[in-house]
Order: sequence, then structure tokens, then C-alpha cells
Amino acid sequence: MEKYNLIANDVRKKILEGVYQPNEQLPFEKDFCRTYKVSKMTVKKALDILVTEGLIYKRRGAGTFVMDLSVEKMKKMLMDIQMMGTTAFYPDKKITSRVIDFTVVKADAKIAEKLKIKETSFVYKIHRVRLVDDKPTVIEETYMPIDLITSLKIEHVENSIYDYIENDLGLKIQSGHRTITVRRTTDEEANYLSLEKGDPVAVAVQTGYLTNGAAFEYSISTHRYDEFSLEIVLTHR
Repeated sequence: MEKYNLIANDVRKKILEGVYQPNEQLPFEKDFCRTYKVSKMTVKKALDILVTEGLIYKRRGAGTFVMDLSVEKMKKMLMDIQMMGTTAFYPDKKITSRVIDFTVVKADAKIAEKLKIKETSFVYKIHRVRLVDDKPTVIEETYMPIDLITSLKIEHVENSIYDYIENDLGLKIQSGHRTITVRRTTDEEANYLSLEKGDPVAVAVQTGYLTNGAAFEYSISTHRYDEFSLEIVLTHR
């Protein structure tokens, strides 16, 4: 992932987490350059992304400030950040993958139904452990239609698949339907995640969609209990 995207992701996450408050002035570009060890042009590209998204605004001669976000905007941004994947969700950390399985298989009835494809259509089966700063954090079992996510290779699986989808294939990820449950870990999961037998895990089952409405992903993600959080905005009507 390009450095300016990682910086934009980090600043976006800090805005949504309240590190940077509405109407607060952000650090100057030169300060961001020192923090992220990048050029002024890289910082400018990162901030321009957030301006386009409506998260920040610039005052000529005064600096850059956080927008006072509406509840609806906050809800949308929180959903978007949940869809960005591990690499984008931890922009200030080293993300690596331990690939357990990467094969092409025929979709069974459940996977075909989730992805809205014909049963026995071919899909990628991706089974990997994602490590954050070398700490195993989540096990991902993912299925993607090979006709939609074309030419996926092991080097993409070892890094960011979402980055490949958006930057190489030119597809835009829009949303996901997610169900989250909590249970005790299996022996295999405990081994992969460096947990004790019987420790709790959070399991997120998700179908992801592109902007054209096509289902591009069906996944089951098993998270360490001490590394998982979910942010939502509740409103009263």
C-alpha cells in the first residue's frame, strides 16, 4: 500500500476515534513529515484524500482542521473503516501474513449462495493468519470468485488483497454485511493465535460488496479476544 494511503488511514482512524476532535487544528504538514518520515508531497497527497472525503478542511494561511461530522457521516465512516482490512486498520504497524492454504476450489451451496454465483463455480480459497507487529491477531478464511477477482497470486495473499483489488484491478469496495459472535477457541485456533485452550475469540462472518453491487468476498475471521473491537454509532429516532 502506498505510504500516502497509510498516512490517510492513520489520520482518518484517529479522527474517528476522537484523538483529533471536531474543529481541532491538525499538526502542520512539516510535523506530519517528521512523524511519518516522509516528504511534504506525500503528506499533501494523504491530506488531500481526507479533504475529498469531507473529514478535514483547509484554511488558507491558518492550517488544516477537522470537520464537525454529522451522525450520518460518522456512521458511514465507521462502516468504511471496518471494511478496509487489517493493513488499513493498523496503518502504524507492520502487517504480515502466514498463508495456510491458497487454492482454487468449486463453491459449495453455502458459498455460492453468499457470493450469488452458480454452485460449482470456481473460487479462491484463502486461509491465512494475519500478524500485527509479528503477533498473530486474526485467522481469515476467505472465498472470492475467480471470474471477478482475476489473477490473484500468492504475493497478493501474503500482503493486502484489498490493496490489490482497488489499486491493481481498479475495483471499488463499498460495503459488507457482517455478523459477529463470541465463542471459545478450538485447539487449532489457539495454536495459530498463540492463545490458551478455551480462550474466547470473536468470529466475524462477512459478505463484502463492490460499488456495482457484486459480492466479491465471503469470509470468516477469527480474532484474538484482546485485539478485537467494534465501533458503532447509535441514534435515537
